[in-house]
Amino acid sequence: MSPAGEPAGPPAEGDLPGPGPDPDEQVEGAAAQLRALARSTDRLQGLLSAVLAIGGDLDLPAVLHRIVTTAMDLAGARYGALGVLAPSGDHLEHFVTAGLTEEERAALAGTGFPHGRGVLGHLIRHPEPLRVDDIPSHPASVGFPPGHPPMRTLLGVAVTVRGEIYGDLYLSERADGRPFDQDDEEIVRALAGAAGIAIDNARLFGHLRDSAEQFQRLLLPTLPDLRPFSGAAVYRTAAEPAGVGGDWYDAAVLPDQACAAVIGDVVGHDLYAAAAMAQARNMLRALLYDRGSPPSSVLTRPDLTVRAITDLPVTTACLARIEPAADGWTVHWSTAGHPPPLVLTPDGRARYLDGEPGIPLGIDPELHRPDHSEPLPAGSTVVLFTDGLVEHPDHPIDRGLDALAELAAAHAGEPLDDLVRFLADHHPSDGHDDMAVLAIRTPAEERTDRRP
Repeated sequence: MSPAGEPAGPPAEGDLPGPGPDPDEQVEGAAAQLRALARSTDRLQGLLSAVLAIGGDLDLPAVLHRIVTTAMDLAGARYGALGVLAPSGDHLEHFVTAGLTEEERAALAGTGFPHGRGVLGHLIRHPEPLRVDDIPSHPASVGFPPGHPPMRTLLGVAVTVRGEIYGDLYLSERADGRPFDQDDEEIVRALAGAAGIAIDNARLFGHLRDSAEQFQRLLLPTLPDLRPFSGAAVYRTAAEPAGVGGDWYDAAVLPDQACAAVIGDVVGHDLYAAAAMAQARNMLRALLYDRGSPPSSVLTRPDLTVRAITDLPVTTACLARIEPAADGWTVHWSTAGHPPPLVLTPDGRARYLDGEPGIPLGIDPELHRPDHSEPLPAGSTVVLFTDGLVEHPDHPIDRGLDALAELAAAHAGEPLDDLVRFLADHHPSDGHDDMAVLAIRTPAEERTDRRP
């Protein structure tokens, strides 16, 4: 009602309330925000998973490749690469790529990796995050080499290790065809920070592994002159974890013209196992020169020593003595929980010297280990090896032993250096244990000083 009591007239046009929010638009806006939040959450979870993944690998080439593929996944990129800078910092020394098809790789064969010119070089000289929506139009672009797949967009970030630029991470071509955005840049920069730590850890582990492996090899002997016998040996470290282990071997020609050979395995894959291996090898090396004692007796001496003065881990060994006989040669051997010797005859046959095994060293010196002997024709090869050559978790050890015998028989006539390397390169095991192979070959000619 008006002040005069008259009915109020209709409101003026300017006084009318505007239309309320469209419910459909509100719902769509809320849905878009939820989708964006979900994408952010998924990306964050993906980043966390990626950091854990790259941080759990200690092999540097594998770490670098994983960094590239992870960045591609996080940004939805088709192509990725990581350029590793040379020590001078002015050019790329290595270039790790991912995303190229076999056809694209074939087309680029022979061109080598980029030398850090063009847009890639720009990032080297100016290590700030770089987003390019059209590579050919960038002032620093020098084009692509022949056969290079077409690329239009680029996202590049520097990877630093201990405050120094290690290399640059490059991504190209989002799967949805759109240029890389700020979100892509931020998440790849976060990954690059974690990548620097992972690279540093892998490099440090690599130095430790190399040093440990060198230490291991220094502990192993260079085989002496074994004439009239010939000998060869090879040692391979375990694939994981530290490049050291407890395998060892030794051989020597004794004063009575016999050839003694021993191989052993201390349980473990660390510096402790390597140090224990050195103890066991040194004890047995001194005992090899005990003329007249059968192999089982030689193996019993460390039993007494181990129990009295050291805490040597479980150790297996096989000791063989090849000596002149009335008709050629005879091999005497005894084992301490170790695989049996493998004999290769000149006609290409392979057979194991099966016999009752003894218990490992250091368990009970009162338990007797049996001795065995077998005649050997001229030109025979006795192969001693550790179980890392034949063990595989997916099948019985007998299968690995059979496979090794077949390999050895097929290459029995090769020079010993080639034979032991072939067996180590083509072993039937899963490769997760260190392995050693020692081969001794009797003279090819019949003996002229036969004993009665």
